[in-house]
Amino acid sequence: MLAVLSPGQGSQKPGFLTPWLDLTGAESRLRWWSALAGVDLVHLGTAADAEEIKDTARTQPLLVAAALLAADQLPLYDVAVTVGHSVGELGAAAVAGVLTPEAAITLAGVRGREMAAACALEPTGMAAVLGGDPDEVLAAIEAHGLHPANRNGAGQIVAAGSLEALDKFAAEPPARTRVIRLQVAGAFHTPYMAPAETALARVAAGITPADPVRILLSNLDGSAVSHGREMVQRLVRQVTAPVRWDLCMRNLADLGVTGVIELPPAGTLAGLVKRELKATGAPEIVTLNTPDDLPAARDLIARHSGLRGHEPVIQFRVVVSPAAGTFAPAEGLAEGADLRTGQVIGHVATRQGPVEVTAHDSGLLTEWLAHHDDPVAPGQPLARIGGHA
Repeated sequence: MLAVLSPGQGSQKPGFLTPWLDLTGAESRLRWWSALAGVDLVHLGTAADAEEIKDTARTQPLLVAAALLAADQLPLYDVAVTVGHSVGELGAAAVAGVLTPEAAITLAGVRGREMAAACALEPTGMAAVLGGDPDEVLAAIEAHGLHPANRNGAGQIVAAGSLEALDKFAAEPPARTRVIRLQVAGAFHTPYMAPAETALARVAAGITPADPVRILLSNLDGSAVSHGREMVQRLVRQVTAPVRWDLCMRNLADLGVTGVIELPPAGTLAGLVKRELKATGAPEIVTLNTPDDLPAARDLIARHSGLRGHEPVIQFRVVVSPAAGTFAPAEGLAEGADLRTGQVIGHVATRQGPVEVTAHDSGLLTEWLAHHDDPVAPGQPLARIGGHA
């Protein structure tokens, strides 16, 4: 099973888009996207220095544009899973078919500008906490009046809040930890970003999303999102909510992902996945940073796709759990039944109540992968739908 990852802020490097502009149509596409984002993406990706591309208002649309520019060069028809980190979720949502590239770039431009404006309201920042006991780290973050903005797994939690509180936290770090201040403009993914969330919500309300065509994991809780409108709501909410990359990686493992491609600027997420999943068998990873990496990415797709030649084949789509709880198939629904898009095939009983599980495509219910009263995790496969390609 293949997964495509879209990176977030902090992964950019000066000039990283330069080699991509040699591809046919790349520069004109970036200029069109620049008009939508309100920044010069060609300049930012080629000639701008590190200080210029550190500006949140510029960085966010630049990262989404880079991911989509590279994704367009790949045969993504057989990629099963996509997930992004922070602003990278906009790129992942476009790869999953929820957003058009134009909508993703536009939202990234608004998100970046509004988060930069929120950062200017009061002095805040972020710090990475490496090592230590996770529960002790979280308790210390709370005790200092800070927020756990990112839980990245692989022994890394990011604290965010006022600069004064961060200074006190660094002076009294939790046991067996190292605290590193991050060069960011403010406390992303915390209540300090509330004005940005409000502004983004106003623009996002005008978006007409589609339902995802592949498994799309959410930073909010690692769960697979089946409906486009829900994903847009989550993208807005994520501005002030912590990034649960640890839960996203857990579900990559639960889904049985064997191959991973990280879109440019690649490396950070691939490193986290490699470290976090090594105990259970890390997937084969390709970091896509220049067009020279495209052959390796295409080869990975070919070897992990399961397609054979050019003859029509049976293609299977997996319906996954939207939440943690216990699964109950719809009464009377048996393997071999014809399903229609949007049909309710069961429910997951959660602490908050039952959550519907719907078929995201039409076809035959070829196999139940979970049964009555089975405990399930977000993103866990529940059923397989087959149909002639």
